[in-house]
Amino acid sequence: MEAVGPGTCDGGDAALGAEGRPAPEARVHFRVTRFIMEAGVKLGMRSIPIATACAIYHKFFCEIDLDAYDPYLVAMSSLYLAGKVEEQRLRTRDIINVSNRYFHPDSEPLELDSRFWELRDSIVQCELLVLRVLRFQVSFQHPHKYLLHYLLSVKNWLNRYSWQRSPVSITAWALLRDSYHGGLCLRFQAQHIAVAVLHLALQAYGVEVPAEAEAEKPWWQIYTMDTEIP
Repeated sequence: MEAVGPGTCDGGDAALGAEGRPAPEARVHFRVTRFIMEAGVKLGMRSIPIATACAIYHKFFCEIDLDAYDPYLVAMSSLYLAGKVEEQRLRTRDIINVSNRYFHPDSEPLELDSRFWELRDSIVQCELLVLRVLRFQVSFQHPHKYLLHYLLSVKNWLNRYSWQRSPVSITAWALLRDSYHGGLCLRFQAQHIAVAVLHLALQAYGVEVPAEAEAEKPWWQIYTMDTEIP
């Protein structure tokens, strides 16, 4: 499995600190992308717009030092921008209220006072900054359509009992969602990520693809060719 290209975003060992633990920046990005996912669900966003928001966030901080801007402000702007990119537009007021409730669970919705308008202006200005930093390249190819196609294929290969007794599908989707906590979506091709999470889900439950031992190539190599799914 090869990375999309050199210099796209540091990851892997570069994201590890002393004793193999995640570096402080990686922990920050994990928490902020968790915020993006939870806020996105509360805002009624679909899976693809949420994935786009995470990708925008990670790509921004591949270009900009983490200390330069408030990561949560960038996250809110990423949600707002992803809604436009994926044609699920969000109101800044809803993003602000959901974010405020996330950080202050017992608080009431913000009044339309100076604080609210300052925060709204910050989100809009940050959105413009993100667009400039990313050179307006904010469209991404996500693994979701590939994973759906692969799951359907593997389901047809397996017998019904093997498929029903193991939550391979649920686990694969969960692994794919969790992969957006880091920069894998920028470092590897979408179809490679999709087949990787499916392979891991099958291994987790000890499910074997029929006739794999007799095949000339592993089953997953069929899916890693550079082919498009219509």
